[in-house]
Amino acid sequence: MKSIKFFAAVLALTSASFAATAADSVTTATGDLQSMGYISASGATNLDSLEAKLAAKAEQAGASSYRIISTTGQNKLHGTAEIYK
Repeated sequence: MKSIKFFAAVLALTSASFAATAADSVTTATGDLQSMGYISASGATNLDSLEAKLAAKAEQAGASSYRIISTTGQNKLHGTAEIYK
């Protein structure tokens, strides 16, 4: 049940736009985007900070977009995202 709540929250967060990040969050892969691989981040205390960490890593890797594919944890969150060019 907790993972459903996390998934719903992540889905809601990934659909919001954040002007401060260069890499855009996408909800589904499209034919225009080419996968560059996966990134992960950990140690976040809430979903907003986890998404910010993943966005920063995606930008560092030179990605134009990213899609969060998993989140886990309770007090310290860990997340994984696929990055696209």
